[in-house]
Amino acid sequence: MSAAGVGDLHVDRYAVIGNPVAHSKSPFIHARFAEQTGEHIEYTRLLAPLDGFADEVNAFKAAGGRGLNVTVPFKLEAHALAHRLSPRAAAAGAVNTLRFDADGIFGDNTDGFGLVRDIEANLGVALKGARVLLLGAGGAARGVVLPMLERGPREITIVNRTAAKAHDLIGQFAGAAAEAGCVINGGGPHAVDPAPYDVIVNATAGSLDAALPECDERAFGTRTLAYDMMYGAQPTVFMRHAQSLGARAADGLGMLVEQAAESFYVWRGVRPDSAPVLAALRAQLAAQA
Repeated sequence: MSAAGVGDLHVDRYAVIGNPVAHSKSPFIHARFAEQTGEHIEYTRLLAPLDGFADEVNAFKAAGGRGLNVTVPFKLEAHALAHRLSPRAAAAGAVNTLRFDADGIFGDNTDGFGLVRDIEANLGVALKGARVLLLGAGGAARGVVLPMLERGPREITIVNRTAAKAHDLIGQFAGAAAEAGCVINGGGPHAVDPAPYDVIVNATAGSLDAALPECDERAFGTRTLAYDMMYGAQPTVFMRHAQSLGARAADGLGMLVEQAAESFYVWRGVRPDSAPVLAALRAQLAAQA
């Protein structure tokens, strides 16, 4: 699938597009993946005007670009722009990976894959047969439900401050849950079972503002993995809260690296080793702490 062969100096261009985008760690991640796999790529940042996403994408494509990672606030626009969608992108209603090929623009969503892989491969927690609590019902939550269902959990409870949004999400995935033999339920914060879950995922943006999502403290147990999709140099307020209740806490840095590895695979047909790249990013964050 790679356009670059042995002795071929051709370099394929990729970028992360967003607004803001200067903070993105994607160029570092993909540069490491390219070194590791021998793929000939160049990866940069692309700042798009808030009202000019499609124009920037089309200009990048016209200049020979091969693909883009899409970050906030353009994932819904990327979904609309794609000519074809993967099943997981269609289910998520959002796209974080664009690939340009002979058939036009292909849209995928690797966020949920990244979350699931981080939980299972890096953190060693099996989702099969697990009771999962998903806090939040926005775009971040919607992108991870189908990949989690594919791992065969026993139950997924979706809880949101606005119960109607949770019910909408539950309805959207009811069929897939039935096929997977998984109970899917939820609603407002009162829908949290006052007993420990195996995995609690914070898909709200609360940690950006140091705000805790409303959740019964009895949902956290000593064998609970409390996973925050956000990350930073210091543990998030959600992680500290979970640890104070005896739970094991993890941030979303591994999800970032794993979704990038899946994007790399979508583009190049080569699956990089994420572990050394995640370790390097951890070291960078620790130096900032």
